[in-house]
Amino acid sequence: MPFTLAPAEPQRSKLLPIDMAYVADVLLRLLAVPSPSGRTDHIMQLIGEEIDALGIAFELTRRGVLRGELAGEGGPETPDRAVIVHADTIGCMVKRLKENGRLEVVPVGTHSARFAEGARVTIFVDDLERTFSGTVLPLKASGHRFGDEVDTQPSGWKHVEVRVDEDVHDAAGLRSLGVGVGDFVAFDARATITPSGYVNSRHLDDKAGIAAALGAFKACIDHDAVLPVNAHLLVTIAEEVGLGASHGLDADVAEMVSIDISVVAPGQASTERTVNIAAQDSTGPFDYHLVRRLAGLCRHHGIEHRRDVYDSYRSDAASALEAGAETRAALVGFGIDASHGYERTHLDGIRRTAELIAVYLQTDLTFRRWDTAPSGDLRDFPSTIVQPADDLGPR
Repeated sequence: MPFTLAPAEPQRSKLLPIDMAYVADVLLRLLAVPSPSGRTDHIMQLIGEEIDALGIAFELTRRGVLRGELAGEGGPETPDRAVIVHADTIGCMVKRLKENGRLEVVPVGTHSARFAEGARVTIFVDDLERTFSGTVLPLKASGHRFGDEVDTQPSGWKHVEVRVDEDVHDAAGLRSLGVGVGDFVAFDARATITPSGYVNSRHLDDKAGIAAALGAFKACIDHDAVLPVNAHLLVTIAEEVGLGASHGLDADVAEMVSIDISVVAPGQASTERTVNIAAQDSTGPFDYHLVRRLAGLCRHHGIEHRRDVYDSYRSDAASALEAGAETRAALVGFGIDASHGYERTHLDGIRRTAELIAVYLQTDLTFRRWDTAPSGDLRDFPSTIVQPADDLGPR
């Protein structure tokens, strides 16, 4: 007969206080380090130092993905779980040095040029230690010159350019600075946290997710939480270009939860002040049992949450599953307004995301006996009609 969900021992699973001063501090420091996909070495150094300071053992893959681990009481013979975040952000790359002394750029990652117009940027020159600042402008930027054409010109990457803050007026001047095709252009974050707790910045996707994950792991360490199974923290470096967690995931991982943005927009259930649990994204549904278990944990511990469906969005979890990871997968996140633009979230949403992850790390696997091995007999396979004995699973 199908067996019920493994008891999560709610008496051991405690709602832990999250050190939000630490979370806010690490978030601002992460946002201060540019990290467009393909140029993430500096941010990974910072993240590695933070993880090391927490006392979490970790290693880096050849490609630069970071894999940390907190040991659970089950030992090496039990399956593991993983929490996944990504350190890379959207950005741009120089495609052409223009004869007017400005730069034609192409996007790194998927985002609209409409959100780029007016942004301050940093240009990284490959063969020099120095950087240059600049601004992304539409081709017709002066209303005093072009009048109504400023409002009617098309939007798109062919219709913007980067004005470099140096005395250059042609392509030769750009080359004399050392600027060349293929140089990275990073959007300045310009982060602020308001007295009311709202966080405004570019690149909250997914640096707020990293801050939430570090806050959750720190809470488990600070309060000597008992982890039934080993918990990995996987920090990827190419989620914005679709590679995400396609490598770096331990073969023993039976469950993974990706932390990323949740879409706050008309027609969506997600909010900036809750943790949001995805039932489905553009690649399809997440694991039926794990999604409902996470929602059950929120109910049990009074963590304000929403469930949502995202039509035009994918995460690290999709990349891992497409690469063949034999694991249950779920996605949770903090709500983001104006994603991939000047984004906004709230410290409450980041805190509640960290609270859910910290509680989740204290619980057993959703199906300990079944998921100990990557395959098994039909008679043991979990059934969607199984009703758990506790309040932590499907309803």
